[in-house]
Parts: sequence; structure tokens; C-alpha cells
Amino acid sequence: MAIVGIGVDVVDLARFSGVVERTPEIVDRLFTKAEQTSAEGNQLPLISLAGRFAVKEAVAKALGAPVGMNWHDCEVSNAGAPTISTTGTVAQVAQSQGVTNWHVSISHDGPVAIAYVIAEKV
Repeated sequence: MAIVGIGVDVVDLARFSGVVERTPEIVDRLFTKAEQTSAEGNQLPLISLAGRFAVKEAVAKALGAPVGMNWHDCEVSNAGAPTISTTGTVAQVAQSQGVTNWHVSISHDGPVAIAYVIAEKV
């Protein structure tokens, strides 16, 4: 196995909250409906959305930040450990680089959310 790329991103909750407050429709532009809700169907708190946004940014960085990636083509879920599902533009870039596995870690503390992503190929 070999590491294709590593990405990290930190999201300041106050800044993220301000963006969502000024532009509420950004939530639908950044996240799929499934990403916006918990397994029970409840709206996720803003800190959880900030963590998922950090994952998406970290995925882009792990892939070398290619132009034209669609936010909805990288879906983050948390049924226990966080996972990444890719489709469309993100899947195409990942496949072209030989990515077969994703490793992701999200953490929230106080006013920040942070995510680490490792893209790996067999």
C-alpha cells in the first residue's frame, strides 16, 4: 500500500456560522441531504457540519486540489467511524490517481473542527 496524498483542514466555527447565517442556502450547496442529518433524521448541529466541511476540504487537498470538484461528489457519513463516499468528479480524480482507500478522522473542540484525510492505493 502507498499513500497518494494527505489532507488536513481546520474550520473556525464562528466564521462557518457567519457564512451559514448570511447565506443559508450554502448548506444545500455544500452538503447532501444525508450529510445534513443524523441517522435518526435530525438536523446536525453546526459544529458537525463544520467537521464534514473540513473533511471535504481535506479530501480535495489529499487529491492535489484539482479544479472542478463538486461538493456533493464527496459524501461524509458517521455511522460510528467517519467514512467518505465518492462519486462523479471526486471519484474520477481519485480513480485517476489510483486511490482505493480513504482514512478519515474528524475532531471538534471548542470553536474549531478539524479533519485529517489520507488517500491510499493498494
